[in-house]
Amino acid sequence: MSGRLLRAVCAAALLAALPAAPAVAAPEPEPAESSTAPEAEAAGPETAESSTAPDPEAAGPETAESSTAPEAESAGPATVPELLGQLRTLYQQAEEATETYNATEEERKALAAETKRLTGDLARTRDSLARARADAGRLARAQYQGRTDFSSALRLLLARDPDHALDQHQVLRRAARERSATVARLEKGEKRADRLATASRKALDREQTLAEKQKEARDRVTARLKEVEETLAALSDEEVEELTALEEAETADAQRELLATGELEGARTPSEPGGEALAYAAEQIGKPYVWGAEGPESFDCSGLTSRAWARAGRSIPRTSQEQWRTLPKVPLRALRPGDLVVYFPKATHVAIYLGDGLVIQAPRPGARVKVSPIAANPLLGAVRPDPAARPLRSYTPPPLPTGAAGGSDEGYDEG
Repeated sequence: MSGRLLRAVCAAALLAALPAAPAVAAPEPEPAESSTAPEAEAAGPETAESSTAPDPEAAGPETAESSTAPEAESAGPATVPELLGQLRTLYQQAEEATETYNATEEERKALAAETKRLTGDLARTRDSLARARADAGRLARAQYQGRTDFSSALRLLLARDPDHALDQHQVLRRAARERSATVARLEKGEKRADRLATASRKALDREQTLAEKQKEARDRVTARLKEVEETLAALSDEEVEELTALEEAETADAQRELLATGELEGARTPSEPGGEALAYAAEQIGKPYVWGAEGPESFDCSGLTSRAWARAGRSIPRTSQEQWRTLPKVPLRALRPGDLVVYFPKATHVAIYLGDGLVIQAPRPGARVKVSPIAANPLLGAVRPDPAARPLRSYTPPPLPTGAAGGSDEGYDEG
């Protein structure tokens, strides 16, 4: 290649490279950076920092702590009064479910007896129906074979002896009545069998529904008591002592307020049945509370009161709600030993009045039958199982064992 040609090639290469050089030397991004920088400066350093800072730091330590505080509180009560309130709520819910279980059990027992009666009636009706069908079958075969009384009676009616024909006519009428009675008995038996079969099926269906309802109530009781156990398991001995002291103090305050009204003043005696019921209840002191139990080794609240009055010869409803709903109400100023004291707005707890402002009760799961102040729970009212019985002229209260008033009314004392 000649020197002139070489210089021409180099010059062309240089010219081709020259336009790209300014793009490298003066890149376009520089104006973009300069255009955003004033905005950041105009906004100020505080705004820039706040846009990137995490929320807890921007809010400050106090705000960060307050945002997590509700979660800590919702995990469980932080104070002894809150613990006591939680336990009372759980026990009340458990006792409400227990009384639902008891009511369902009583209804189920009654329905089982009705089902048994219906089944027996149905079996007897079917036997009678089978006999009526057999009689009807014999009549049908006799008529078909021409051996009925009608054919012989017709021959006798054509006889020349009128007296004999008259006698045979009476025979004919009697046979017709028997046939009619057989058919009527058959029809009546079939209708009765249909009715009994329908009633029996309905009773069985209802019994199954009650069994499912009872299982639901039992599951609710179990769930509430499990919550109680978990709450208690997390407490220290000191916290349990504080709970007991707080409960005793609140009960003492409520008892003083009630006695200060003067509603329970004056000497009072039970009726003869009331005294017997009270004596039975006193004999049960120290036995454990077991939900759904009605003796003789353990009791729930209404199991104790219903069994005590049954021992006195008076049948009363099994549950506290039914005792409250069906038995005559009495004011506290007329309360006498042996009457039943009902608690809580839904009548979910009941005790038997001992006198002098005290009751005998089966308090809660974990506790035992004991003597308690009448104001140990929120009072709803009182009822009397024997309103027509007159009070005794003189009365000696039943003997009470040592420590009859010991233990917690709330049920968290395992002793």
